[in-house]
Amino acid sequence: MANNTAAASKRPRSGAEAARYSVLRRLAPALKHDMVVNLQAVAMMAEVLTARLERGLSNPNEFQKSVTKINRLAREAVMTCLDVAAWIEPSEDEGIRLREGVDECVALLAGNFNFRGFSITTEVPDVDFEVSREALRNLLSASLITLTDAAAAPADVTVTAEVAAGFVVLTVRCEARASDADAMPFAVSYRELDWSDVQALAVAESVELFRTADQIVMRIPRSVATTPLQIVPV
Repeated sequence: MANNTAAASKRPRSGAEAARYSVLRRLAPALKHDMVVNLQAVAMMAEVLTARLERGLSNPNEFQKSVTKINRLAREAVMTCLDVAAWIEPSEDEGIRLREGVDECVALLAGNFNFRGFSITTEVPDVDFEVSREALRNLLSASLITLTDAAAAPADVTVTAEVAAGFVVLTVRCEARASDADAMPFAVSYRELDWSDVQALAVAESVELFRTADQIVMRIPRSVATTPLQIVPV
């Protein structure tokens, strides 16, 4: 009996972990693109400076400007890599303002959606309301991918939010267009996501949700930090 109970308690967690992995696999091309773009900029700037040095760059000010630009690009590349790493290993108890969290998910997926012919818009109020960054990333990304995977043709995707009584009600809607002229052949990079993936993530994050034919609605609680404050060494 004890073994059966232990096995049952592991199922939701295993399902959520499988869903998180599938979401990351689907996000991997976009995450790789964001990381490589900045690194390529550093490499290109270094090549330009090398070529100028080989031709006999003699102006110290121009040299200093080039080095400063490379340093700035390198710092931006490091920050981007850290942001990408946070999608894989999120910080514990990290909260994020609602609209900022929605915008970063949408920005990551926008290129893929545009390529497939989907448009995506957001109607999220800029309010002082924080949610769990990990929960929002997982659930919103999974919902966006699930609805577009299920769409027969490119459609208009809208993300809206309403805040009330310590919760935010986030709605992801996918509305078919009258014409499928924008349809393009598309093969998923890993596997299609479905409703069971979103459900598993919602259970793991204690988020209420329901789905109709063309939308997913989730009720996400306000984020409350539980990690004690730490003094940063000077």
